[in-house]
Amino acid sequence: MNDWPDDGGYGRGSANPRSEGPRRMRHVQRPQVPQQPPRHDQGYNPNFTQAQASGYDSGYNTGQVYGPQGRGGDGGGHGTVPPQYSPRSGGPGGGAPVDWRKRIKVGSIVLVVGVLAWGIGTYAWASSQMRNEVDLSKVIERPEEGDCTTYLIVGSDSREGMSAEEKKKLHTGSAEGKRTDSMMILAACSSGNTMISLPRDSWVTIPSFVGSESGKQFGPRGGSKLNAAYAMDGPELLVRTVEYNTGLRIDHYAEIGFAGFANIVDALGGVEMNIEKGFKDKKSGADFQAGQQTLNGEQALAFVRTRYAFAQSDLQRTKNQQKFLSALANQAATPGTILNPFTLYPTLGAGLDTLIVDKDMSLYDLGKMFFAMKGVNSGDGRSMNMPIAGGAPQGSLKWDMPKVKELVRQIQNDEKVTVTSDR
Repeated sequence: MNDWPDDGGYGRGSANPRSEGPRRMRHVQRPQVPQQPPRHDQGYNPNFTQAQASGYDSGYNTGQVYGPQGRGGDGGGHGTVPPQYSPRSGGPGGGAPVDWRKRIKVGSIVLVVGVLAWGIGTYAWASSQMRNEVDLSKVIERPEEGDCTTYLIVGSDSREGMSAEEKKKLHTGSAEGKRTDSMMILAACSSGNTMISLPRDSWVTIPSFVGSESGKQFGPRGGSKLNAAYAMDGPELLVRTVEYNTGLRIDHYAEIGFAGFANIVDALGGVEMNIEKGFKDKKSGADFQAGQQTLNGEQALAFVRTRYAFAQSDLQRTKNQQKFLSALANQAATPGTILNPFTLYPTLGAGLDTLIVDKDMSLYDLGKMFFAMKGVNSGDGRSMNMPIAGGAPQGSLKWDMPKVKELVRQIQNDEKVTVTSDR
């Protein structure tokens, strides 16, 4: 279809000598594009009319020059259209204003969520590594609960999982089975924490008990050394014997073997100790000079096992064990260890799989035990041996029972411990 009007042939390439005139074209209406009135924050535009506001465009060019040719060349003078900025542009700078308070708030929330997720994951993993194997519900005729939380902490001579090379390096020997190498009661009280070592050569009465494996009732075994109870029927009979001879209820049990003990020390990068007097012992492999020093796992194990180098034998060894465990807890229960995954995970991994605890003991309870031990080292409490009255059969030690009863009474009632031990 031809839109050009019929005007007598002009302009159609005819032979008519008349010159071709201007062509006429039908009026074409431009599409109406709605225009928005200027925003209040963009200033007043004197060239913006009501007709423009209604969307009408006549198509007539008024000759205005659009662009930065007004006063000062900034597009804001007479005869120009002010620059129109996006609501998000933030102005002629071109960048959106930064809301730092919002960013900090969001960043803080992300950080807190991340820390919580890491903490929960670590707790779940560590809890799964614990060996809750000791069933204290099998212990019969238990004393009443006291006001303090009590732990029976045992170091065994178990060689479980150790290679022949490790046994030689750590001077553990190759004896089968396991026996108690150290025992101590830790009483965590609001009046102050107390750590009481129980010499393994203590002369005690082994009472009647129910076998932890057989479930059978056994009669009393009479007088014997304390470590014999563990050899007879393991942790449950040891707890039963301690409770029977002291009258103090044990709330939790924790035991660690040679390998786990040494591995924890190495995972921490060693434990700093001040050894007041140097000593040597071929059986344990101890060879120490006096002074401040950092003990690795092998040295730490030799330090807590040595007994023949001292005149007081087992009594001096228990004092060294208390001293070292307090230093270990003091170093382990710090933000530098707990908040550092490169230290925390190796430490937990080194010890938890060899740490045997009672069925009711949680990771939280284990943490409380370490912090209670740390409190003893920092002066918030005291450490002592069980009060000794003298010798007993088989080269054993007899407890000072009047002092023992008073000590137990003070712990049960959460009173400050005033009982002392002469050894």
